[in-house]
Amino acid sequence: MAEPITAPSDSSLQAIQDAARDVEALTRELQQIVVGQRTTLSGIITCMLAGGHALLEGVPGLGKTLMIRALARAVQLKFSRVQFTPDLMPADILGTSILIHDSDGVRGLRFEPGPVFANVLLADEINRATPKTQSALLEAMEEKQITTNGATRPLPDPFFVLATQNPLEQEGTYPLPEAQLDRFFFKLQVEFPSEAELVEILNRTTGTQAEPSLARLDGARLREIQGLCRSLPAPPSLHRYVARLVRATHPGTPDAPPMVKKFIRYGASPRGAQALVMAAKIQAALNERLFPSVEDVREVLFAALTHRVARNFEGEAEGVTPEAILEEVSAHIRPD
Repeated sequence: MAEPITAPSDSSLQAIQDAARDVEALTRELQQIVVGQRTTLSGIITCMLAGGHALLEGVPGLGKTLMIRALARAVQLKFSRVQFTPDLMPADILGTSILIHDSDGVRGLRFEPGPVFANVLLADEINRATPKTQSALLEAMEEKQITTNGATRPLPDPFFVLATQNPLEQEGTYPLPEAQLDRFFFKLQVEFPSEAELVEILNRTTGTQAEPSLARLDGARLREIQGLCRSLPAPPSLHRYVARLVRATHPGTPDAPPMVKKFIRYGASPRGAQALVMAAKIQAALNERLFPSVEDVREVLFAALTHRVARNFEGEAEGVTPEAILEEVSAHIRPD
C-alpha cells in the first residue's frame, strides 16, 4: 500500500520555485569568478542550505579559497580565514582575554574574539594543525558556540566551516580524527580543470578584466531557504531506505555486502543518515520538486559518506576506495 503524503499547496510549490531560482542565480554569479567546479559549488551551497560544514580536498592552486571567499561575498556574510600551521594555538582561532586598564586605572579582562566569530570560516589546510588546535573547532561546528575561560559565547548565525586539505602532501600533517570528520556534512573533491577551463582561467586572470560585484542573497533569505528545504516532507520509505544504507556500511550487520565485511573497519554514523536525508531534500528543492526521492539520495551518497567509512588495513593495502565500497552498498540495498 502506498504511504500517504500530504499534498503540497500552490504556495509551497511557488516558494520552492522561487528558492530554486534564487540559488541558480547565485550559482551563475559565482561562476563569473570561479571557472568550472560546478559540482563543488553545488556541494558547498547544499552544505550551507543544510546548515552543515564542508571539507574540500584538492591540490593547491585550484581556487578553493577563491570559491569560498566569493560565496561569502555573494551571500553578504562575514568571512574569516585561518591558515592552519603546526604552531597555531586554539586561542588563535577562538580568541583570548587581554588585560586592560580603564580611565580610572582599574584593571580588568576583556575577551577579544578570534576569527571563528564569522559567518563563513575558511580553515585552510586544516590537517596541518595539531590535534589540540583541530579540536578547538569541535564545539563550534556542532553547537555553534565556544567555551573559553568558563564562559560560553554563541557564534554568529548562520555559521559555516569550510575546510581544505591537500591529499598529496602528508609530511608534517595530522589526519583529522573520526569525530571531527563526522562533523563535516560533505566531503568534496576539487578536480583539476579541463583544457578549456584552464584557458578561461588564463583569460580572466592575466588581463585587465574587473572582478564582478557579487550580492545575490543575504543572511535572512539564506535562513528562509534553509527552513523551506527542511520543511519538505520525506516519505517513511525513504527514511527506511537511508537507514538500511547506513547500516549496510557496518561490517557487523546482516545486510552488509561482502566488500564491507572484508574491507571496512567501521561504517557511517547517524550523522551520515541525517546528511543523506537533508541533502536529498535540498536536491529535490533545487530541482523544483516537493518530495525527495531515492535518486536524490544516491546523487549525494559519495559526498555524504566517503569520509564517514573507515577502511581496515586490508582495504587500504589493496587500494579499495570508499567510493567503490559505497557503490556496492548502493547496488546491494534496494528501496521498498
